[in-house]
Amino acid sequence: MSGATVRATGIVTVVLAGLLASAYVLGRSLVPEQHPTTTGVASSTAGPHYADQPPSTEFPAAPGRAHPDTSPDADPSAPDGGDDGPGPFGALTATGSARVALTFDDGPDPRWTPQVLALLSQYGVKATFCVVGENVESHPDLLRSIVAEGHTVCNHSWRHDVNLGKRSPETIRADLLRTNDAILAAAPDAHIAYYRQPGGAWTAPVVSVCAELGLTPLHWNVDPSDWKAPGATTIEATVRTQTGPGAIVLMHDAGGDRSGTVAALQRLLPELLARFELEPLPLDAP
Repeated sequence: MSGATVRATGIVTVVLAGLLASAYVLGRSLVPEQHPTTTGVASSTAGPHYADQPPSTEFPAAPGRAHPDTSPDADPSAPDGGDDGPGPFGALTATGSARVALTFDDGPDPRWTPQVLALLSQYGVKATFCVVGENVESHPDLLRSIVAEGHTVCNHSWRHDVNLGKRSPETIRADLLRTNDAILAAAPDAHIAYYRQPGGAWTAPVVSVCAELGLTPLHWNVDPSDWKAPGATTIEATVRTQTGPGAIVLMHDAGGDRSGTVAALQRLLPELLARFELEPLPLDAP
């Protein structure tokens, strides 16, 4: 092969190499780099559905409003007490002051309610108990203790019927009145100013009946999802980080194993008292 041929072949090789390198660089420039904040972010849309959950707090809010629940499912980044605006269908989600209200649902229960009452008494804290009518009828002595110790009583329906809001206004009214009657039969001096819909599944008919009966719809803005029994550490951490001035905290003294709630409450009460003034919701509802 002549020297001229070798030189020509070399030139072609260099040119081709240059073209290939340019094409590679151009191709790389057309592929967007992954944003650093997306690293490690799961892309799956799988998750729990409302119908798959036990009858407690997993229900959508009123149309056009985000879910007010501040449980770990809607983990806020700052301990600001959650959403202090009106809840679904205007239900109360904040105390209206800097004070914090602890609320306990689904009792009274002969195992867990006395333990909660004992802890509240130990620290001089008054709370709000949202009671289920059939449980009141079964344990009227516990309802009397709740009232005698200065706690606020809230109607929580007769049988924790999460579908109550879908029923007729007459059925809703009869349910709430039956529960009120059970409360007053156990403690005639009880003042019932609030109603909390099971599961937070508010509807316009429920709220309308509440207005007729002079009951303020009571929701919440801090929910550690203790009804799932996630353990005392998780319950404690959620309440600690999400509770701010004016918060209404949702917990449970019945409906399952509440040992985690009791253990968390024992650690939370002194800390919350150091940060806030704790109050039962007022007997004269807003």
